[in-house]
Amino acid sequence: MVDSRLIPETYDRGFQQPAPRSLEEFNDLPSHVWPKNARREDDGSVSIAGVGLPDLAREYGTPLFVVDEDDFRSRCQAMAAAFGAENVHYAAKAFLTKAIARWVNDEGLHLDVASLGELQVALATGFPAERITAHGNNKTVAYMDKIVSSGVGTVVLDAPGEIGLLNDRAALAGVTQNVMVRVKPGIEAHTHEMIATAHEDQKFGFSLASGSAYVACEKALDAVHLDLVGLHCHVGSQVFDAEGFSQAAERVLTLFVKLHDERRVTLTTLDLGGGFGIAYTAHSRPLCVEDVAEDLIARVQRRCEKLNLDVPRIMVEPGRSIAGPTTVTVYEVGQVKDVHVTDTQTRRYVAVDGGMSDNLRPALYQAEYDLRLVNRSASGAPIPTRVVGSHCESGDILITNEAYPDDVATGDLVATAATGAYCYAMSSRYNMMLRPAVVSVKDGKARLMVKRETIEDVLENQL
Repeated sequence: MVDSRLIPETYDRGFQQPAPRSLEEFNDLPSHVWPKNARREDDGSVSIAGVGLPDLAREYGTPLFVVDEDDFRSRCQAMAAAFGAENVHYAAKAFLTKAIARWVNDEGLHLDVASLGELQVALATGFPAERITAHGNNKTVAYMDKIVSSGVGTVVLDAPGEIGLLNDRAALAGVTQNVMVRVKPGIEAHTHEMIATAHEDQKFGFSLASGSAYVACEKALDAVHLDLVGLHCHVGSQVFDAEGFSQAAERVLTLFVKLHDERRVTLTTLDLGGGFGIAYTAHSRPLCVEDVAEDLIARVQRRCEKLNLDVPRIMVEPGRSIAGPTTVTVYEVGQVKDVHVTDTQTRRYVAVDGGMSDNLRPALYQAEYDLRLVNRSASGAPIPTRVVGSHCESGDILITNEAYPDDVATGDLVATAATGAYCYAMSSRYNMMLRPAVVSVKDGKARLMVKRETIEDVLENQL
């Protein structure tokens, strides 16, 4: 007998019948979820930008990340049209490779980095340092030294101790470093608790309500080698309520006023972060960035008029909304088995050759994904199905409860859509399952972006 005291109250071991889907629905590729150039061909297989996913799987193996380059670039262009290219900072933490850094540069966007490693990758591609903003809640001395020595445009201050430390490192380098203070505006974004970042009880930034944000601004203003140019806030990730962005902007503007009135300082930049929600499943809808941009800009302008403020430059930091929908992860189906759930119910478990080492988000955030057969069209009857990975964890689940055709079989290829953001970035070697390759596709051609990690790579670093 299982001791009920060991089962969290939020965990439900019961069986829920998944929503039925027709074969036509299952074989469809929802255009708002899949890459713009994804197609199901006449033979039932799926291609992206004219390159067949089965062909890529044969050449590069599985699991495999496949990125639609034109889709990625088009989303950069849409953000630039909405906010102005110079005001859009691609959030590298979502998905960064040398090729992606080059695409972002080509499209005229700026770049946000959140660690020394991300900065080093960007600089290795020749990305202009003056168009980089450096984040991080625990910036190391090595990170700060690289920032000031390479000429990074702006640093977002996140903790009291780093104000003096960054000033000292800038002094040693003989430079004056542009900075912004990260402000917690006290907005409860409607998103998962672990990716909400504007409320009080979390690790990022300085509180507006407590006054610590104002104190941080004062210290930055008094630091000889720092130049306070603006304020930053970020309400969270995967946010669909556009009202939160506008409320955050209006709250942070009150600090602009206080600094102007009490310190005679006119800040020039308001950075509102990213977090624009995307569609991961057929029944969800992405946040309309154009509408958010129009509303944000208009509300900031109206608010500044009421506060008698000069309208600041409005910056945003999209990552997921650019990278997420452009990418799919291709897997090969391995073992398939029917599992007894209740006296009258069974669930089919379909195991694939990846899992939480290439997509941690379902285990971490209970994230949902859209999965389809990609080597052929399905023809079976729908049955309750759970798609799981190959790791030694019960929680290694990619798709928790869906009705999938019963002809999904060993050797088939399946793919999850919208895996461009935070999947490869969070990848690991758990169970020594090595990191997948990343391939970009464009105009019927594939290009290897990141090689598949090999056991030789791992052993070479072990003594």
